[in-house]
Amino acid sequence: MEITPIPLWEVQATLGEGVLWDAARRRIWFVDIKGRRIYCCAPDGGARRIWEAPSQVGFVVPTVNGGMVCGLEDGLYCFTESSGAFGRLLEVEGEATGNRFNDGYVDAGGHLWFGSMDNGETASTGALYRFDGEQAARKDDGYVITNGPAVSPDGRRLYHTDTLARRVYQFDLADDGTLSNKRLFVEITGGGHPDGMAVDANGHVWVTTFGGWRIDRYDADGRKLGEVRFPCSNITKLAFGGEDLRTVYVTTARKGLAPRQLVEQPLAGALFTFRAETPGLPQHLLRLTTLDTTA
Repeated sequence: MEITPIPLWEVQATLGEGVLWDAARRRIWFVDIKGRRIYCCAPDGGARRIWEAPSQVGFVVPTVNGGMVCGLEDGLYCFTESSGAFGRLLEVEGEATGNRFNDGYVDAGGHLWFGSMDNGETASTGALYRFDGEQAARKDDGYVITNGPAVSPDGRRLYHTDTLARRVYQFDLADDGTLSNKRLFVEITGGGHPDGMAVDANGHVWVTTFGGWRIDRYDADGRKLGEVRFPCSNITKLAFGGEDLRTVYVTTARKGLAPRQLVEQPLAGALFTFRAETPGLPQHLLRLTTLDTTA
């Protein structure tokens, strides 16, 4: 099946990221990290809304109480859609002033997995965290750029990306959130660096490539099954959505492109969509415990 992605919203994001399908609201959410903005639109690209964030925003996820939580530069914040207000939930890495947060994923238990990274993209100060609704626990570290937490359909494997090393790792995931047996899942070849990812209902892992013009699709054993090509080079994140979870939404970025490249890639930074043969997994809701979610 040959797939041709089509632009849904030519937003020209500097660093589009964090796309997800909000089934309850029937909307698509995503962010522009460097542009410090949160975006939302309808499945057809209409009903567009934009909010300014107080700092770089790595991701935004829905919660069980109907609110939203996002990752800003110094921690987790609640975001109130009606007012556009932000209220801090939890400081994370307050001492690591050169870091920011980048990409997040909610597992079937309602826990948020997210990564930090060096904003200058040179120091290995980044780490992987699990937020249980009250506290954030560091689960792995030593990354320059973290990306793409995702979990297998059976909940037993967690995938995580070391972008600069061009490697996607796989962990065994226990019910209590313990990670073990870290091992290489795939090493990206053919150009570009692995960025965000998603897992479909068959357990296939879809990995976007920054600078690679494509999304790669792998089976659970790390064998490449195919790819989806794009008209721009920096592909950053994908999410399955729609009523049948077969509509894929994809963010892209203009970051790092020279003026000539921006002319050659007019759709860089757009939100794209395409249809997949296999449905994805549903977007789970973050469960909060004792934290105040009022912005």
